[in-house]
Amino acid sequence: MKKIIPFLFLILIGCKTNESAINATGLVTDKAMVVSAREEASIIGVEIMKKGGNAFDAMVATELALAVSYPQAGNLGGGGFMVFRKANGETGALDYREKAPLASTKDMFLDNGGNVIEGKSTASAFASGVPATVAGLFEVHKKYGVLPIATILAPVIALAKKGVVVTEHQAESLSKYRETFIKTNGPSSLFSKAYKVGDTIKYPALAATLHRIATNGRDEFYKGETAQKLVRFLNNKGGNMAIQDLNTYEAKWRSPITFEYKDLKITSMSPPSSGGICLNQIMKMIEPYNIAEMGHNSVKAIQLITEAERRAYADRNSFLGDPDFVKLPVKELLDATYIHQRMSDFSFDKASKSSSISKGNIAGYESKQTTHYSIVDADGNAVSATTTLNDNYGSKIYCDELGFFLNNQMDDFSAKPGVPNLYGLTGTEANSIAPGKRMLSSMTPTIVEKNGKLFMVVGTPGGSTIITSVLQTILNVYEYNMSMQEAVNAARFHHQWLPDEITFEPKSFDKKLLEKLILKGYKVNETNKEIIGEVDAILILPDGKLEGGADKREDNKATGF
Repeated sequence: MKKIIPFLFLILIGCKTNESAINATGLVTDKAMVVSAREEASIIGVEIMKKGGNAFDAMVATELALAVSYPQAGNLGGGGFMVFRKANGETGALDYREKAPLASTKDMFLDNGGNVIEGKSTASAFASGVPATVAGLFEVHKKYGVLPIATILAPVIALAKKGVVVTEHQAESLSKYRETFIKTNGPSSLFSKAYKVGDTIKYPALAATLHRIATNGRDEFYKGETAQKLVRFLNNKGGNMAIQDLNTYEAKWRSPITFEYKDLKITSMSPPSSGGICLNQIMKMIEPYNIAEMGHNSVKAIQLITEAERRAYADRNSFLGDPDFVKLPVKELLDATYIHQRMSDFSFDKASKSSSISKGNIAGYESKQTTHYSIVDADGNAVSATTTLNDNYGSKIYCDELGFFLNNQMDDFSAKPGVPNLYGLTGTEANSIAPGKRMLSSMTPTIVEKNGKLFMVVGTPGGSTIITSVLQTILNVYEYNMSMQEAVNAARFHHQWLPDEITFEPKSFDKKLLEKLILKGYKVNETNKEIIGEVDAILILPDGKLEGGADKREDNKATGF
């Protein structure tokens, strides 16, 4: 009983008392908004809503416009997850994650000695899971869309034909990967050419593919001319995808992970995404503490969040996978007693060690180059969607005939238990490869309610850092009274159990603060040049207006009316 009383006391003092008004610093609109990685995509999503479309129509338009304007992550050749909240409060989630081709085997990325073959799961035709984006978008449209699909795709096709102006960030990205594109696709491929800031890239092949999809519907991609060309292309590259893989793919509606944090209601993605479960665990671990009083990015706040992340990621890597293939202990992982027990050995005095923090005891039992967009329409419907090719430009294999890159999502499986993937995440049997199985993901599209009303729509790319970036963005607004734009721009940090280090956004944290953490036994990594997330979010202000938070770190843009 002695242990319970302090815990209850912590819960009481942890209740939210910091209720001063938030001063918006991002774009504010009256009725509707789209925030995405490129202005072109955000504008097209808003145009669709101005024509009478809802948030679900805008989702289709925005995602396909990102396939044109943001080819490093926007896609036809990948997949994603979507969480929604309708104006009447109904919530749901769609899984349009890729699947392993039916010819896949558990050891397909291992050599005869049982060692992982370098590059086979990331940079070969075997790296691609069955593309799922088109299936997901048509599933959303069929259930909730109001405008004809041809109307929605028309501005996207026009954008592909007209072309997209290369920004400074895009020019830098294309230059960085140009030699790889040449090596992978030949010197005459679209992205093997040199591009500079201000150049316009036109996408006639992608426009033709989109036109066929607009005319023939979903089956064009999975059974029609596009499907035949795609399978032939991958087979010529040595891959194992068959027409049956495309014929049988289906997106799947799932029940989202829903939980409360103080007076917030959080709705996030369920497995095969680890996002909702990990976010739930982390927020419940920190809820008993008055993190607002500790101060934003203070030593104590960083310690608390880091130790909660350490334990949640240990569970993620041990227990989670595709729920259609593996019985997942979701109820046990989210049990209040279990979560409290996970933090029972935490101390502000010194760092825990990941070597001594393993998975929890349960009885009986994913490059940053993803992209996220958030949408709210004039009726109050909200969509939070995260889509990806996995790594930057996926496998780097570009089909010039069809106009898009292929994913390297097979790397998100555990090629071998305990061996890290592209993002340093290890895994176990629960996430091993099997024919038709969906790979585990960190994507965390999330919707937040406050007092029964829509409060925030949030998500980000960032590979393994997605969960922690979403977490910190929510806390920045709720606990530290930041505007949506301030919350998105704020410096971020990350811990994922292994490797046992805190990654800090370079040149963003006070040296004395980092020194204090080192003295407590934390290993600090400030040299990693990869940014920690690229959040695109929307906050509903007290007067009902919308504030956009478009991440300053690249070309993200909020638009609306």
